[in-house]
Amino acid sequence: MRLLVLFCIFLSLVGVIQAAPTTNTTNTTTNDSVKAPSFTTRTLWTIISSSVLTLFACIYSAIHPNIPSPKNSSWHHILWRQLTIMTMALIAPELIVTWAMRQWFSAHQVTKQFGKLGYPSIRPESEEEDSVEAPATGNWFIRFICRSPFIRLFLLLVKGILSVPVSLWRSVCALARWVVRRIQSEQSNSDSEDPMWTQTHSFFVLMGGFMLYVDGKPYLTLRPDYILTLIRDKCIDAPTLTAKQIYDKSKGNAISKGLVMLQVAWFVMQLITRAVYHLETTQLEVGTLAFAVLNFLTYAVWWGKPLNVQCPYPVYWKSESRPEDHIDVSDPDEFSRLWYLPRLSSPIMELIGWTDIPISRKLQVPTFDGSVDLQASDRAVVQRAALLMAIIFGGIHCMAWFLTFPTYEEQVLWRSSAVAITCIPWLCLSVYLDSRHSARRLPHSLHQLVWGVYVLICVAFAILYITARVILLVLMFTTLRDIPPDAYKAVSWTSLVPHL
Repeated sequence: MRLLVLFCIFLSLVGVIQAAPTTNTTNTTTNDSVKAPSFTTRTLWTIISSSVLTLFACIYSAIHPNIPSPKNSSWHHILWRQLTIMTMALIAPELIVTWAMRQWFSAHQVTKQFGKLGYPSIRPESEEEDSVEAPATGNWFIRFICRSPFIRLFLLLVKGILSVPVSLWRSVCALARWVVRRIQSEQSNSDSEDPMWTQTHSFFVLMGGFMLYVDGKPYLTLRPDYILTLIRDKCIDAPTLTAKQIYDKSKGNAISKGLVMLQVAWFVMQLITRAVYHLETTQLEVGTLAFAVLNFLTYAVWWGKPLNVQCPYPVYWKSESRPEDHIDVSDPDEFSRLWYLPRLSSPIMELIGWTDIPISRKLQVPTFDGSVDLQASDRAVVQRAALLMAIIFGGIHCMAWFLTFPTYEEQVLWRSSAVAITCIPWLCLSVYLDSRHSARRLPHSLHQLVWGVYVLICVAFAILYITARVILLVLMFTTLRDIPPDAYKAVSWTSLVPHL
């Protein structure tokens, strides 16, 4: 986050040095005879710097990667992984949102599981099987509201919208707590030693935060079910890492995350202001707006996840037996069984919960991990959210349909690419549902053929989608060579709103 702050300061200084905004002294009025505010003149550098800074916040600062393997902890491995995730965020940002949402649902499920078992004093497995939940009673309408995927998806979207004021409030509270801790000379450590399992612990274990050490060497990344099994078998001690200690490993806090959200919120606000006063908007700003909208939901569900943790917490083996006597420690080759699936499709297959993909989890958790078997309602919410995010992302690009383009060919390329990235998710879903329906009616011997044809069609759609995304990214910058004069105008009061 220090790099981000320094980068923001550099852009701000260059913008101030290059050109100070000049206020338009003539007052303009709208058609409704309402007096419009004064306008300032912005430069091309201001347009590029604000958009690039917001884009950088969406594809770098907002992403919370998993913990790397101890064997790949060198700087060039970490840099390569970060560049890979950033490239994925540029090409398919809706996949990042789906990853964040699936991890949030998985963390919520793991938190309920550990809390039900009374962590850190895990009950024996026999008592867990004997404890049967009482049948649900109460209003059936309330149960329907809580279980409906569409209602839950709507509530999740509302959470993403409200994440902006909530994150800013959390940043102010975090700054106030930091000041209070600096003033006080002594603090009570009673709350910091609470070993209760929290949502932060669940995020930490899902990102590969607990590493099993055997004979002083890293042996296996512990999944939630492995931790419960080994504690029951008295092979390991229950990890006593507190939420405060986990946050201490994080490279980001509420203040740094709030600054990123402030920049993204300001960028969206000033684009809304330009639309209200009928000012021209560049294609770069429209494309960045699509990333910013998805970024709100990503930050909302990842707020409690630690950022850029590099080293897992060690859990030492204390039994005379071997780990393979208690848990599955096999490390199968990736796609050893599903040879007909391309390797690039593994993130999507993992996120939708296809558990037949044997991705290696020996010393690290894969980036797009889908190992936790979600409940049917949660899985439905994630799948519908992925489709909705893809449509929203493409729909925002379609908002530039009538913007001014330097050439007619570039306008046609933008429109066709925007339609492609909006419709392809629907086409993939239709082909998937049709293939499932056809497979039920065909003999079992033809199932592999049906799925093979489905995979080929999806691969063709994926290539078309990636091509359209690359075209849009290129046009976002090439169209800046000739923008209309009205695009250089800006509403003066927007510069008074705090931003980076």
